[in-house]
Amino acid sequence: MTHHKMAIAIDGPAASGKSSTARSVARILGFRHVDSGALYRAATAARSMRGGDPSSWAESSVLDAARTVTLEANAAGFTPLIDGRPVEAELRSDNVTGNVSLVARMESIRQWVNGEVRRAGMHYDVVVDGRDIGTVVFPDAPLKIFLIANPTERARRRLRERLDREPRPDEITAETGTINSRDEMDAAQSGMASEAILIDTTSLSQDEQVEQIVALARAVKLEQLRLHTPPETDRE
Repeated sequence: MTHHKMAIAIDGPAASGKSSTARSVARILGFRHVDSGALYRAATAARSMRGGDPSSWAESSVLDAARTVTLEANAAGFTPLIDGRPVEAELRSDNVTGNVSLVARMESIRQWVNGEVRRAGMHYDVVVDGRDIGTVVFPDAPLKIFLIANPTERARRRLRERLDREPRPDEITAETGTINSRDEMDAAQSGMASEAILIDTTSLSQDEQVEQIVALARAVKLEQLRLHTPPETDRE
């Protein structure tokens, strides 16, 4: 029987928990996680290494730098490399964080990222998170999830991850403003596929949202196996 690769698309706004949820879902299902955001960060880091004021970066120069980025498969997912070397620290730098939204709005970079993500999904069962995954990158994905949470809760979660402690109210207020601004910038890339399943994670724990998606994925996988298993013929 031919094994049909399966893609699970997880979309949603910034800090809605897409990446951490997708990683856990992939681990439980034995899929590989593809973090499309890491590719945008890698493209930004690759261009940053060449210098210049980000506000004056030509789109063609960003694309040229992005083409030095490759994805290396590992047990859990994929690691972005720049010129063949891992760059995890660079991907999380303030410089990259401050300029990745600018890069992500460049049409040619979005097309490049989408192509890299599709290639990853050609050879492995994958869980992919990002924006426009279910609408553009994998429009035929058999399972599409759209995660939402209110901005205040998203701010609290992001700060807890960054600070490794409970954030103060004033920190949450400031981060909520940042998230609202990011939502406005990213609105064009945050469309929800018509057949996507909407999950509001505001009052859900990480384990609860992961369990919901894993249950949905297993149901879809069983249906795929049923559809692709030839019926038994009657013996005379």
